[in-house]
Amino acid sequence: MTSSTTPTSASTPIIQVALDTPLDRVFDYLAPGADDSDVGRRALVPFGHQKVVGVVLGMVAHSELPRESLKTVQEVDRETPPLPADLMELARFAAGYYRHPLGAVLAAILPPALRRMGGPGRDTGPVAYVLTALGQDQLGQLPRRATAQRALGDRLASGPLARQELDTRDKGLVRDWLKKGWLTQQPMEDGIPKSGDEPPGLTQEQVTVLAELEGCVGFGTWLLHGVTGSGKTEIYLRRVADMLEMGRQALILVPEIHLTPQLTERIARRFPGRRLVGLHSGLAEGARREAWLTALEGRADIVLGTRLAVFAPMPRLGLIVVDEEHDPAFKQMEGMRYSARDVAVWRGKQRNVPVILGSATPALESWRNAQEGRYRLVSLTHRARESAALPTVRLVDSRTDRPRQGLTQALVQAVALRLERGEQSLVFINRRGYAPTLLCNGCGHVFPCPRCSAHLVLHRRGGGPQAPGYRLLCHHCGLSVPPPEACPSCGGLDLRPAGQGTQRVEEALAAQFPQARLLRIDRDTAARKGAFAAMREQVATREVDILVGTQIVAKGHDFPHLTLVGIIGADQALVSPDFRAGERLFAQLMQVAGRSGRAEHPGEVLIQTAYPRHPLYQAVVAHDYPGYARQALRERRGADFPPYVSQVLLRAEGRDEQAVLGFLMAAREQGEALDPGVRIFDPVPALMSRVANSHRLQLLVQSRSRPRLQSFLDRWVPVLGELPSRGLRWGLDVDPLDV
Repeated sequence: MTSSTTPTSASTPIIQVALDTPLDRVFDYLAPGADDSDVGRRALVPFGHQKVVGVVLGMVAHSELPRESLKTVQEVDRETPPLPADLMELARFAAGYYRHPLGAVLAAILPPALRRMGGPGRDTGPVAYVLTALGQDQLGQLPRRATAQRALGDRLASGPLARQELDTRDKGLVRDWLKKGWLTQQPMEDGIPKSGDEPPGLTQEQVTVLAELEGCVGFGTWLLHGVTGSGKTEIYLRRVADMLEMGRQALILVPEIHLTPQLTERIARRFPGRRLVGLHSGLAEGARREAWLTALEGRADIVLGTRLAVFAPMPRLGLIVVDEEHDPAFKQMEGMRYSARDVAVWRGKQRNVPVILGSATPALESWRNAQEGRYRLVSLTHRARESAALPTVRLVDSRTDRPRQGLTQALVQAVALRLERGEQSLVFINRRGYAPTLLCNGCGHVFPCPRCSAHLVLHRRGGGPQAPGYRLLCHHCGLSVPPPEACPSCGGLDLRPAGQGTQRVEEALAAQFPQARLLRIDRDTAARKGAFAAMREQVATREVDILVGTQIVAKGHDFPHLTLVGIIGADQALVSPDFRAGERLFAQLMQVAGRSGRAEHPGEVLIQTAYPRHPLYQAVVAHDYPGYARQALRERRGADFPPYVSQVLLRAEGRDEQAVLGFLMAAREQGEALDPGVRIFDPVPALMSRVANSHRLQLLVQSRSRPRLQSFLDRWVPVLGELPSRGLRWGLDVDPLDV
């Protein structure tokens, strides 16, 4: 750290700092001793009555404020490498496109431990340095006079070189060679590097896809459409291996933290001499800081993370992979509401590197881009294992085979058959808790949350059947209350659970199959750190007969002994007001169906539905994503929905519903005066119109031209900032997912 407390004068440099504030502007500070090399560095500055950390954006000769009114920087961190220019440019793009203050974007990019000064020192652990293929080639071309470099190169050519074996001069060369991609770093385990797993054999489809991908030089976006179990991950790993051989880095994005352990193990086994770091919110602050700095310094070969990792600093970036690219989890739903998938594509173009988007059920936006030539489509239509075929999907008509406790007779019989064979079953219901609500059987009263426009969900909290310990919980504001003894509406005592959640389905299965070993995986059971990994291990080691789960288990997991998937409650999405609900349901059904029959035993999927003739279900039965996408895009075009229009939502919320409505009405009036060609709809309540006593409304803006919409926002956003908004919060959501 460098302190800036020396006296200032008329020649003291002025720096501009981006701070994490709602104000979309930069702040000028006096900074004795500062120069252009400080751009991108963290700075501790006084702001009001606090001291906050910001990022230095540049230097200016003059400020709009009088020099004597400028405050002086407290510290500039010159020990940590500055944010590189390409990452600063990426932050500026995201701030501009998603209409979010640049300081807040830069703060989000930094790991939490670097949003403040100080903290514990770094612990990198024992490491060794290894030459890459690029390094071997470059060192062979060094001139004879470069004696120090040639000497170090000769030592590295004989095998991994431990950090403690380096002197001061060697360390400087190593830092330089790491940035150039001549070296990579590996953890030392008793000084003996492990050997990696042999890559599996490829199917003819995989060979064809790889040949096409390897022909891409520089930027290109590839949509890898592969059925579940077709070997998409193997395609990723082969391309990662190519990049590592060239001394480049690879960035792999997954939608959920729960998907990282399994993929981390697989990557580590394949590339044992390479430095793999994870970046996601589940890491401890120190570990996340260390991983981020390892990437920043060019010492990480592979970065695996969730959506925020799209902003990971990577000086040798050579490849970006977005797995399960259709997943809504890639969209940030608060703060800067960015799409990591779309930012990844922009970053690929910025850095001139290929981007692979992989999915069994691509987002309709991506599919249309591929159909129109903006993305290049490659497909895997068969499973990678010769013995593994796609599962048979059967629709169980719940109008004739009426469910008892959520289970039809067909599903019960199918589970019983798997138990006889010693195979595993998954019963999928995307609703946690015991029941969606509590119902008075006398008057029909259901129990709303007093603070939200949602029903309280009935949960069972331990104690077993004799003492279940029920609670009513709100999944939106967190309210938790005991169920009443009598109905508050009619005074009746006949209160019953209405519908099914994972807990009630688990209870019904336990009663039906008392000898079976059951495991429930949902957000409640997997919340504890390490719990999900332990559960996955139980399934893999066949300590579980029947698995009950939500979307946590629907994607990315390989359970070779699981041959049956039963799906409950899918029909709810068919009557949703969200126009994307059908697309999400199709993706979810295809993903969870894909958990079945991934090894030598054939798989079967049973979907309980009252609408067996619905075209969506018929497409699932046929495993026909292209057919579903064709029909869905036709409907979207006719209704003027994305991807045929670009949209922005102005969201506002506050305690006073009329004040929120008034703000949006004024925003609409001002917007219509700016560009009559941009369509602005009336303000309406959000899908969840009240949360924690805060009323939420929204205003939809759309245009067939994305550039025209962005041009409109350039003029509209400053106007919004001038509207009276006391007592309410508002923000823009560009390319929203929940309209």
